[in-house]
Amino acid sequence: MHETEENISLKAQQVRKASRVIATASTSLKNQALLAIGAEIDRNRDVLKAENSRDIAAGKEKGLSAAFIDRLTLNDKRIQELIDVLNEVAILKDPVGEIFNMNTLPSGLKVGQMRVPIGVIGIIFESRPNVCIEVAALTIKSGNGVILRGGTDALYSNLILTGLIRSGLKKSGLPEDCVAMVENTNRESVLQLVRLKDFIDVIIPRGGLELIRFVEENSVIPVIRHDQGICHTYVDEFANTEMALDICYNAKVQRPGVCNAMETLLVHSKIASHFLPRMKAAYDKAGVRLKGCPGTLEILHSLEAATDEDWSTEYLDLVLSVKIVEDLDEAIEHINLYSSHHSDAIVTDSYTRGMRFISEVDSAACFINASTRFSDGNEFGLGAEMGISNQKLHVRGPMGLKDLMAPKYIIFGNGQVRT
Repeated sequence: MHETEENISLKAQQVRKASRVIATASTSLKNQALLAIGAEIDRNRDVLKAENSRDIAAGKEKGLSAAFIDRLTLNDKRIQELIDVLNEVAILKDPVGEIFNMNTLPSGLKVGQMRVPIGVIGIIFESRPNVCIEVAALTIKSGNGVILRGGTDALYSNLILTGLIRSGLKKSGLPEDCVAMVENTNRESVLQLVRLKDFIDVIIPRGGLELIRFVEENSVIPVIRHDQGICHTYVDEFANTEMALDICYNAKVQRPGVCNAMETLLVHSKIASHFLPRMKAAYDKAGVRLKGCPGTLEILHSLEAATDEDWSTEYLDLVLSVKIVEDLDEAIEHINLYSSHHSDAIVTDSYTRGMRFISEVDSAACFINASTRFSDGNEFGLGAEMGISNQKLHVRGPMGLKDLMAPKYIIFGNGQVRT
């Protein structure tokens, strides 16, 4: 779809204007809007599935992988999950106006901080239409405006979802322009969006490395990077084998096309000879294609050899790199070298080794004896997420309601003047 630079700028201005209204809206009104959006989705399930089927058909025609098509798909179960997200965010505590760090100074001044909405969020994402609902739910509840720019592969799904969001906002009495979508999916529209610093306060890119780099290199607006997920699971020599088999299977197979799926399996050399054949048997049944280091190939002779490029590849598919390491130090070194600092896990019965792992691995989420697939705002009790930040400023990991707040100092006095 063609959309002019003027139209994109106008949408951003309208979102800025609406953001000032929602910033002061009551919790009750915002919750009503979330429930109204859920009701709109529920009433329009058939229309939503029909539009989604257009994206799926186009994706299949383009030859997109099964894992990619899975990311696009909105069936009844996933539509219900969208409604559930809205309901769950509605019952979360409203962070707007929360006062914290209040102290009384020797002068008698009371100084503290208050959480206020950031303002307008610009989010640029690629293939998952559920992002529209998660992002809208969080920005509405946190009193922010948002302008969405999705990818070509989910265009029809994104358009219908954004329309339902705007309808729910209008029916609840909030400005529909609290949420808007850029309909143009070419690279030029991204370039235009990241230059609208007068109307957008922060840009959040979610997608592949090429998109992230393009946004970071061209944006004049602060960027919170939600980068690729090159996630690892390290099976330690002191791991419970049955637990490790379950965790490693889940981390790769349960939903391979998402950013918290495992892309590299690390196994301690002392257990590799009995663990890897059992793990391969389970993966074979699921259709996982394995690539191995030289040590792995000595145990699993039929595998494709892994290259240096494989260790830094986000497959988002039923493909997995496998490496044998000599000790915990080598595992940590490998992860810190190749990880995208997203989510990494250790399977071990050693408390000391588990604590070393989570202390020394430089990632946003570190797991002991659990699948990386839990790295998700909803699973962490946040209701939803804007994405998972790989950076350290101002937020790291799943980004929820409080992460859409900016602190401002508030000062209470009774006539003090500075001498």
